Amino acid sequence: MKRSGDCEGEKRRKRRRLLQELGDQKIPFLGPSDRGFQQLWDSSYSGLVLRRSCSVPAELHGRVQSALLTLRRKGCLLRDLVRIRDRDVFTAVSRALLGEPGHTYRYLDTRLFAIPWHSEDAKGQNCCDPDLRAACKALWELNTFLCSDVGQQKEGDRLTQCAKGEADPKQAQEADADSKNSEEDSKNSNSEGVDSESRQSEEGDTESKHSEEWDVESKHSDEGCSTSKQEGEWEVGSKHSSEEGESSQAKAGQSGVVAGPVKEHSEGKFPGWTPKTTIHTDTEPLGLGPNVNPVAQLKHSLSGHHIENSEEDKASGQGCSHPSPPLECQGPAKFNVTLLNYMDPATMSQLKPEPYYGMGRMAVGWHHDENLVTRSPVAVYSHTCHNNDRGESSEGGSSEKASWRIGLKVAWDIRTPGLTLPLESGDCYYMRDDLNSTHQHCVLAGDSARFSSTHRVAECSSGTLTYIKSQCQEALSNLHTDPETGYHSLLALQPTTLKHCEEIHNEVEFEWLRQYWFQGQRYARFCSWWSGPMEQLEKDWKLMETMTKLFLATVEEEEQAGEGRREMAETLLSALTDRHQQRQTWRDRCHSSLAQTLPPEEAPVDRPFWGGEDPGMPLPFDLADIINRVESLLWRM
Repeated sequence: MKRSGDCEGEKRRKRRRLLQELGDQKIPFLGPSDRGFQQLWDSSYSGLVLRRSCSVPAELHGRVQSALLTLRRKGCLLRDLVRIRDRDVFTAVSRALLGEPGHTYRYLDTRLFAIPWHSEDAKGQNCCDPDLRAACKALWELNTFLCSDVGQQKEGDRLTQCAKGEADPKQAQEADADSKNSEEDSKNSNSEGVDSESRQSEEGDTESKHSEEWDVESKHSDEGCSTSKQEGEWEVGSKHSSEEGESSQAKAGQSGVVAGPVKEHSEGKFPGWTPKTTIHTDTEPLGLGPNVNPVAQLKHSLSGHHIENSEEDKASGQGCSHPSPPLECQGPAKFNVTLLNYMDPATMSQLKPEPYYGMGRMAVGWHHDENLVTRSPVAVYSHTCHNNDRGESSEGGSSEKASWRIGLKVAWDIRTPGLTLPLESGDCYYMRDDLNSTHQHCVLAGDSARFSSTHRVAECSSGTLTYIKSQCQEALSNLHTDPETGYHSLLALQPTTLKHCEEIHNEVEFEWLRQYWFQGQRYARFCSWWSGPMEQLEKDWKLMETMTKLFLATVEEEEQAGEGRREMAETLLSALTDRHQQRQTWRDRCHSSLAQTLPPEEAPVDRPFWGGEDPGMPLPFDLADIINRVESLLWRM
C-alpha cells in the first residue's frame, strides 16, 4: 500500500518542525570510557551483544577474511543502482548477496539474487569456479557459527569476552581507554567511510555526495511488508530538510570536524553533563544531572508528534503490498542470507558528521534494517584492512588509525543518551530481540577500508525461487494447450481468476525478470546458478502474455454477457494500465544517464525478448493502443 502524497507531505512538515525545535543542541552519548556506559548499555541497549575478535576461532577468521578478499579480487562486490523517491542513485558501498540457494533480498526497489553459499549439502556445486565456491562456503561456515552463537550469548557478555575467558578488569579498562582514544581520533579525523551511500546528480555527475540519507537500508521500500522499519521518524526527516534548506541540521555540520562527547557537553550545551575519563560499570546514575532540561523539554514537546505519527504509520500498513500478518522469528535463529559490504575510504570524497549527537563522521546513517522476520536477530562480522591492494589485515598496523564504530539510539527518544561502540577487525556484534525495531543504528567511519558481513533472517515469503515457480504454476493452470494442434484457450473466465493471473503476470515480469536483467544478471559471469531458472521464468512469462491476449479477445467478443463482460474489461484495463506504467518506468531506468555510466558488463539490460525477437513469439501488442480500445469499449457499455 503506497502512502498518499498528502500524508507524505504532512510528515515532512512535522519532521521539519521537530528539527527546528532541536536546533543546534546536541543529545548526549556515551562511549566505553564514559562514566555510566555499562549501565546505559544494560538498561537501554540490552539487545546489543558484542563478541570480541579474540573469542572467535582463529581458523574461522582466516577462512572468512580470505573469502572476503577473494570476492573483492574477483570483482563480485558491486555498487547497486537503487530507487529513492522516484530517482535512481548509486550506492557508494559495494556489495553482494550470499545465501540459501534460490533466495533473494529486496531493498529500495532493488532485488538482489543470492549467490549460493555452497553448504555441504547444497546442489549446483559447478555453477562457479573452485575459488569462489570455497569463498562462499567459508561465509556459510561463518553463518553456521553465528546461528549457533547469537542465541547463546548472555546479556553480560560484553567488551571483556575473549577465547581464554574474561579479561582482567584492569586490562579491560585499559583496552577500553585505548578504544576511547581511537574513538576520539575518529571524531577529529578527516577520514572518509566505508559503508556510506552516495547520491549522484540527475545530470549524471559521478562525484559522490555522501550523507546519512543514502544508507541503502534506511528507507523502507513499498514491497516486502517488513515490520522492522519504522517510517516517519524525525531523524529520517533530516533527509528531506537538508535537501530543501529548511532545516537547522546544516548548523550541526558546519564545523566539519566533530569533537567527542566530552567536548560537546563541556561547551555548555548540556550543563548537567559530568564527563569522566574512566570506565564505570556499576549502577550509579548516568551522569545526566537534573539540569539537562533542554533535552527533557524537547522530549516532552515532541511526545505528541511521536504518538500521532506512530499511529499514522500503523494505519498506513508500513508500505505493505499485501495485508498478510508478518512472520515472527520462532526458536533459534537461522540466518538465510548475508549482505556483504565493502568500501575503501580513500576513494570517497566526503562524509557528513552525525548531526544529533556529534558522534563523528557517518559512513552509514541512522536506520533500521528492513525486510526481516519480526524480532529476528541480526549478526554482523566486521573486518578492516590497512592495505587493500595486498589484502593485509589492519591487525598489527598503526595504532593511530581511527577505529570504526557503531552508534545506537532509542528511536523517537531524545532523552536517553546514545551509545557508541568501537569495533576491532574480526569483532562481531548482535542485535537481538526487538532492538532493530525499537532502536536505530549507524556506522561511524574509521580510517581503514572495511568489510562487513551482515547475516539476516530475511522475510522472503515472496522472495524465493520456489515461491515464484509456484505462482507461475498457479497462473498457467488456467491455460489449456491442445496436445495435437497447440491451440491455447483459457479454462476459467471468472473475473477474480483472470485478475489473479494478471497479478502473477505482473509479478513475474517486474519483480523477477526485469529486476534480474536490470542488475541481477551482472553476477552471471561469476556464478551461473540463476541462469537456468530465469530462462524458465521467461518461458512462463511468454505463456502469460498469450493468456492476456486470450483475455483481450474474450472481452472484445460481442456475444459475451453484458455485466460479466464489463467486469472482465475493468479487470483487464486495471492490469494493463499498471503494466504499461511499470514498463515505461523500467525502460526509463535502463536508459537513464546513471545507468549509462556503468561498464557494459554491469549495465542494466532492456531484454530483447520484451520485443518478441523469438520468431515463434508474435510481437507484444501496443499496450497504449489496447488500453484505449478497452476504455472505448467500457464507455460504450
